[in-house]
Amino acid sequence: MSSSSFPVDWSHQNGNSRNPEDTLCSVAEVEEFDFSKALDKPRLLNIERQRSCDERSMSELSIGFSPRQLSTKPDNYYRLPDHLDNSFFLLPKSGLNTPRSLILDPHPLIVSEAWEALRRSLVYFRGQPVGTIAALDNSDEKLNYDQVFIRDFVPSALAFLMHGEPDIVKNFILKTLRLQSWEKKIDRFHLAEGVMPASFKVYHDPVRNHETLIADFGESAIGRVAPVDSGFWWIILLRAYTKSTGDSSLAERPECQKGMRLILSLCLSEGFDTFPTLLCADGCCMIDRRMGVYGYPIEIQALFFMALRCALQLLKPDAEGKEFMERIVKRLHALSYHMRSYFWLDLKQLNDVYRFKTEEYSHTAVNKFNVIPDSLPDWVFDFMPHHGGYFVGNVSPARMDFRWFCLGNCIAILSSLATPEQSVAIMDLIESRWEELIGDMPVKVCYPAIESHEWRIVTGCDPKNTRWSYHNGGSWPVLLWLLSAASIKTGRPQIARRALHIAETRLVKDNWPEYYDGTLGRYVGKQARKFQTWSIAGYLVARMMLDDPSHLGIVALEDDKQLKPLLKRSNSWTL
Repeated sequence: MSSSSFPVDWSHQNGNSRNPEDTLCSVAEVEEFDFSKALDKPRLLNIERQRSCDERSMSELSIGFSPRQLSTKPDNYYRLPDHLDNSFFLLPKSGLNTPRSLILDPHPLIVSEAWEALRRSLVYFRGQPVGTIAALDNSDEKLNYDQVFIRDFVPSALAFLMHGEPDIVKNFILKTLRLQSWEKKIDRFHLAEGVMPASFKVYHDPVRNHETLIADFGESAIGRVAPVDSGFWWIILLRAYTKSTGDSSLAERPECQKGMRLILSLCLSEGFDTFPTLLCADGCCMIDRRMGVYGYPIEIQALFFMALRCALQLLKPDAEGKEFMERIVKRLHALSYHMRSYFWLDLKQLNDVYRFKTEEYSHTAVNKFNVIPDSLPDWVFDFMPHHGGYFVGNVSPARMDFRWFCLGNCIAILSSLATPEQSVAIMDLIESRWEELIGDMPVKVCYPAIESHEWRIVTGCDPKNTRWSYHNGGSWPVLLWLLSAASIKTGRPQIARRALHIAETRLVKDNWPEYYDGTLGRYVGKQARKFQTWSIAGYLVARMMLDDPSHLGIVALEDDKQLKPLLKRSNSWTL
């Protein structure tokens, strides 16, 4: 085969066999085809299908989308899946060029092994699957890796939904909802009614031959921190189930409606805070060790925003529901303006912060949070590209955390917290800083790592969070699904494809580790558990979304034009 031709199998689009010679297309033809235009391909969900990926044929596992024109919309419009109500979004095309290809080697052996490992992780309660354990690691020190975590189960749930197996997800939603109603007491102090557990496990009483669920709301967690993100992930997952199955009856159940209202009551409560963001403790999210993310971490704010938007779609417009819907709309307007204005950083904004005046008083102040320009770290000037930007880790009085966090920025894209221009700029940054953020194993949980004296002060000398390890600049394969979803939504699937190819060369060989260490993610994490379930599920979700981009609608929200603030255009925003 010449280097100017690629095999592309279109035959399964219409069921007709094709001559192999007819399935060759030139590089020019590949370049002309806009992958993102295939996103309107309808996805048929067969609820009865229970086959694993290893039972699917090669033609089913391969990707092939017929080039189609999208009515008469301009070239810079990208059509999203039917799940997103066929809305059109004006996504400015990037000035950066990444080689594009329609070829996706399905690696059936990797996919088959991943599904086999994921099914081994299933947890059953009274004969019904209710979740997946965190890891199948055989080490003696189990800790809580043998439990079902709400945040960890999300990629597993998405994999099962995309594979046409929603019952597992439904069972999980209902069981965790029951746990929410339990009395939550830690050292004589009662937690709020709406708090969702971090994790739970199934306890079998051999004497009574009876099974019960035991939940952890933070009373057993390292650091004794309650999870703020669990409630948000639960709402997001409820919407994903509804979108995937088309079945709204689960969300409309009185207990689900009450569960959402309890979560919303907790995070929409009014207090002393003058910001619409949510004040949180360190260790309350995926980064569950002390890492200096206390205050208003980007991960929680992005999840908060997405959960509010999901709840707005799921709440019934009855007397109680309408009240919450009104409160949600008001909060979304304030939150979107605050985040897009004050958390956003690009070259222009960095230069503005560099020139900030301090000790400004009155409502006319430009430096509203009194950020001291001398606090700007040296690395940020080299890290910021000419084209690109991102949401910083944290903004609070006199303090700005300039670190880049993957989960928060990807969720900002998927939830449309990021404007279309900001979404493109985030992807531009990832492409421009590929070695730093992707390297030899996707994806850095945050960048850069903190070290030396700062590490001692911020982490409390945490031996697990040494530089470029674990949450301190470690590389986490689970983040592949978030990167892939964000890439597809912004019309840049080549980014996800390139990252997935890197991961596929190592994940199975390394037995699906929890995380990788080193500046490039070259080494298996020093304390990483093997057969980490969300590493397995994150890969499967990324693979399935690239194979069929219509899955994107399960995890992405369309842009709400009513929430778009009037922002000055940055020099990183392309037209």
